[in-house]
Amino acid sequence: MSDIANSPAIAQAAPIAPDTVNQAAAVPPKPWKVYQRWAFRIAFIFFVIMSIPTSWNWYTHLFTMDWVHLKYRDVYDIARFQPNLWNVDSESGRWGIASYASWVAALAIAVAGAVIWSLFDRKRLEYNLLYYWLRVIVRYRAGIGIIGFGYTKLFPVQMPYPSISNLHTNFGDFTAQKIYWLSIGIVPWYQVFAGIVEVGAGILLFFRGTAAIGAVLLAGALANITFVNFAYDGGVHIYASYFVLLGMFVLAYDIPKIYNLLVLERYTVPVHYYPSFSKAWQKYGRWALKGVTFLLFVFILFYLQMWNFLYDPYKQPVEKGLTGTRGYYNVTEFRLNNKVIPYSPLDSVRWQNVTFEKWSTLTYQVNRPVWLDLSNGGGSPKNDIDRNFELAGVAGGRRFFYYEADTVRQELSLRDKNRSASNQGRERQRRNATDRPNTSKKKDPPFVLHYERPSDTRIILYGLDQNKDSIYVILDKVDKQYLLSPSKLEAGQY
Repeated sequence: MSDIANSPAIAQAAPIAPDTVNQAAAVPPKPWKVYQRWAFRIAFIFFVIMSIPTSWNWYTHLFTMDWVHLKYRDVYDIARFQPNLWNVDSESGRWGIASYASWVAALAIAVAGAVIWSLFDRKRLEYNLLYYWLRVIVRYRAGIGIIGFGYTKLFPVQMPYPSISNLHTNFGDFTAQKIYWLSIGIVPWYQVFAGIVEVGAGILLFFRGTAAIGAVLLAGALANITFVNFAYDGGVHIYASYFVLLGMFVLAYDIPKIYNLLVLERYTVPVHYYPSFSKAWQKYGRWALKGVTFLLFVFILFYLQMWNFLYDPYKQPVEKGLTGTRGYYNVTEFRLNNKVIPYSPLDSVRWQNVTFEKWSTLTYQVNRPVWLDLSNGGGSPKNDIDRNFELAGVAGGRRFFYYEADTVRQELSLRDKNRSASNQGRERQRRNATDRPNTSKKKDPPFVLHYERPSDTRIILYGLDQNKDSIYVILDKVDKQYLLSPSKLEAGQY
């Protein structure tokens, strides 16, 4: 640390006046005040902790991933880490303000470390170069992370267009965060605009000359997302405010100059301290690291995200659904163990309606509550059955099933998707009881229903359901016209 701080440096004066030419001159650094040195020591330790992965799973993923056959989720999982020094479920956001426990832990470590540092480094008068390198670390951490975050909006997969089942769910059966995410999903071009802002901010942060502009964009855009997630309980408030924090730290370096220029309206000459990369290996090494970062997180990740949008949507299942079945169906007849059950909105067993998506999801609604998935449907699930955005935040008794179709035998092999995201297990249904996720990681086997299609608008399902009860169901398709215009940016190939 001492060697770095004592490295030769250039104090570069960059006048704002248009008729002034930039000049570089060696300027003796001014001593810092005592409180500034203390604040820097705390900030240095704190932001280093905040900017590096603290989970062994991240490093395991980094060294075991297939670098020859990269997938979008591989690179995205490298970019999207955040400090987790406390066992907090940051995805669900159920802790509210207390979900920032890892930040408090990092600050406590930083304060303790600063005390020890001060005991051994009392004579140091300034930390200009260490401050420079700390800003580099934070700039690149923020840039890499927000580009990964922004690409999910630039190619609108973070908040998908509402599914058929969502369009037929009562407004009062959605959580607040689900309502917000669906409201963004129906306007994909707004989502694209947000992605352009985030990716643009990330790229600007990679260059020290444009870092302040990137920090303003980053802090402004992510502050809005932070407050939205607090208001709608979206569960991304920690990750969003994480970028606000990083952006504000980068911007803090230029705030005195900006204040002097814009508020006090004084002639301002910014002075920046840069390392003197005088040796060839330093120059080429710097550009090589910047080039690798650009190659992986700007160009390769762009291509992988585009491929993901076209063929493997982030939150939507990939497998194409049974041809010609997409739509909303009334349950014309329902038999349980050969007994006809007439329609009643209060019946806790009879299916009320059924939806088939363009992907391999079948849903039915029944008057019995199910476990409510309070996540935002994110993460990096690779298997269709684990992609839960369509059911996250949805109540009202609708059951979601992933299915595989055997068109020769005319069979649907179904698996329950109403499962806890934390244990990937599922609960066996119990009649007249609320369905709850179990704590076992063992997956129950699928159940098989046979299907017949007497016409294009009728489907008959029969067989043994997940409770081993015999069912016979006649479905008639409803030619439903929606006021919402179909999305022009449709993810996936179905």
